[in-house]
Amino acid sequence: MKRIVARWAGWDGGSLEHLVLTLGAGEIVADAVHVSGQDDGYAARYRIVCDAAWRTHLMEIEVTGADRRLLRADGRGNWTDGQGRVVSVLAGVIDPDLSITPFTNTLPIRRLGRPPPGGTAIETAWVSFPDLAIHRDPQRYTCLGPGRRWRYESRDSGFSRELEIDADGLVVSYPGLFRRIA
Repeated sequence: MKRIVARWAGWDGGSLEHLVLTLGAGEIVADAVHVSGQDDGYAARYRIVCDAAWRTHLMEIEVTGADRRLLRADGRGNWTDGQGRVVSVLAGVIDPDLSITPFTNTLPIRRLGRPPPGGTAIETAWVSFPDLAIHRDPQRYTCLGPGRRWRYESRDSGFSRELEIDADGLVVSYPGLFRRIA
């Protein structure tokens, strides 16, 4: 078992995240706390459980003092909510993407390995904070330098960034949004 502790700050210093990532033989668990001082400020917690191939099976998200959301997935694109109801808008989605963290970029980066030169188009379960709204979001990941750099692209907005990653696939620099501080 391997345990990694990572911390990110918002690019402008307005947020802080503390993540504990545990890599086991058959399970990967990310448990994190995020504090935002922007606008009205809020604190959030998330827990994501993946199988050994980095496919999400459980996502718990909450904003302190607000509702908690639980989503379960089978790693093949089928999602249900905390009451076991099918979340049809996420059909075929493998990866979550939480707006508050660069960690969720690690999930497709690790799962995809080294995609073809033109990158790989994926769909994610994008969650906005602090409202915890869940949306389907088309994205593309392109490996620019194995183990070092990836390009993230939002396929519906034109937003794109080159991400610097470490040897574990964790984001070190996400220009304009996040920077790793530990």
